[in-house]
Amino acid sequence: MTSRTSTSPTSPEPGVALREILAFDDSGTLRLLLAPAGRDVGVRGVAVGDEGPAQPLDGCLVLVTGAPAPSADAADPVRTAALRGACGVVLRDVEGAAAAPEVLAAAEEAGIALLTRAEWADWADTAALLRSALACARAGRDEGPAGITAGGAESLTALAAAVAEYTGGSITIEDTRFRVLAHSATGPEADGLRRSTILGGRVPQWRVAELRRSGMLRVLWTSRDVIHRAEDADGPERLIIAVRSGPEVLGSIWAAGDGRTLSPHAADALRLAAEVAAPLLVRHRLRESGAARRRELALRGLLYGDGDARTHAWSLGFSPDGACAVVVAERDGAAPGVGDRTLDVLALHAVSYRPSVRVLRDGDRLLALLPVEAGQERDALGLARELATLAPSLPGGVPVLAGAGPVVPTALRVRASCEEAALIVRVLRGRAARDAAAGPARYADAAGVGASLDVVRVLDAVRPVWEAGSGPVHDLVRADLAAGGELVRSLAAYLDASGDVARAAGRLVVHPNTLRYRLRRARERFGVDLDDPDTRLLITLAVRLTG
Repeated sequence: MTSRTSTSPTSPEPGVALREILAFDDSGTLRLLLAPAGRDVGVRGVAVGDEGPAQPLDGCLVLVTGAPAPSADAADPVRTAALRGACGVVLRDVEGAAAAPEVLAAAEEAGIALLTRAEWADWADTAALLRSALACARAGRDEGPAGITAGGAESLTALAAAVAEYTGGSITIEDTRFRVLAHSATGPEADGLRRSTILGGRVPQWRVAELRRSGMLRVLWTSRDVIHRAEDADGPERLIIAVRSGPEVLGSIWAAGDGRTLSPHAADALRLAAEVAAPLLVRHRLRESGAARRRELALRGLLYGDGDARTHAWSLGFSPDGACAVVVAERDGAAPGVGDRTLDVLALHAVSYRPSVRVLRDGDRLLALLPVEAGQERDALGLARELATLAPSLPGGVPVLAGAGPVVPTALRVRASCEEAALIVRVLRGRAARDAAAGPARYADAAGVGASLDVVRVLDAVRPVWEAGSGPVHDLVRADLAAGGELVRSLAAYLDASGDVARAAGRLVVHPNTLRYRLRRARERFGVDLDDPDTRLLITLAVRLTG
């Protein structure tokens, strides 16, 4: 079954060949598995599968966004889409399910195309990509000035050159962060601002600030038509238009006179150029976000041991045979959502620690992967120290605990460094909980936590045995924890004090006789003999396992 969010064309749209859509996708979001009717089959629209009343899907590519029910036939969405007139379906390829023989056979029998969505992409991006591909292809068929159509401008650079020729001006196409995505040729008469913008790859900050103060940015982002700025002492005549996709602003196109008079039809050319640029800017944005998601997926796979480590390492830009170490930082005791800003700032700090550092935010955890060369073996601990020191000093900052994993010889073993760094954080958290008044360290490596690291590993190994067991110690712990845990805390203090009643009572802030009474109650009520070494060991493990 699939989720209900359906869009179906209300009036017939001209079909766009499937091959044109695939050519538009230069980010690798889509993969074609099967096209029984060929790649020239016409696509009229994009629809999201639904569970409700059947709607016509004539010529649509259907996005099957929902997970199939456990008892459902994996090929059902394909058959359903075909019966409703779809020309193809896009599935999320989960563990090869999309390429299962029954799914391929259903698509072949129904005569519809079968595509899959890349793991790193999401459905919103996939839908935006497909709709932009359709818009771009259809714009290419519209009549207009030579070159100012999607057919004549297959890239932003080609579009900038075509608009410059038709308007007689110098063109820049920028995104909403004022980065220059494309520009026409710059002649000798270009003003200094244009030269510095193109050479720097973005509009200078002082210029952005000036546009904001003058109110020009507000006018640009709210206007749906061409804005005219007359020539003045600060620069030549300019025409500007925002590029939109529906209500969303994607960027802007700027035409400057640069010593020449702009064409009388320049404004019309800019309006058409803005329409043509919209799907191209969407594609650019998706390409950028897709690259970022692929890097995140590769980093996550490398840190958690999911997928091919060698491929992940190459995707991140470093050799899989190089030494690495991992630093893990987690918030110390903050409520969920509290301290997000702290982790964001720490992520920026980690990236600036060394250009080769790769950072992953995973919920309340920050993970940093450091390629390590000779002489840098202590850098992971240095980064852990900086993160733990910086966090509480930030405005509104919350403390973090940071663990530095060991240096591993190759990227193939990054997971081991990540797991040990996370264990170190657990040790630091446990120490802070047991003895907060002592102000325990907030960062460490394996040497800094000593035998506690192996203790955590042992506890993890014996936990299933404890949880499946029974006997007097189990009865004591379960009954006392249900009643508040007073006896368990008393036993923990007694064992931590090596059987010294006076010292343990001092830690509990009770009279020694009170502690002796509790210990006697453990023996009389539950039959727990604290003089027996095995019983003491089991109680020690039980106390640590139950917190």
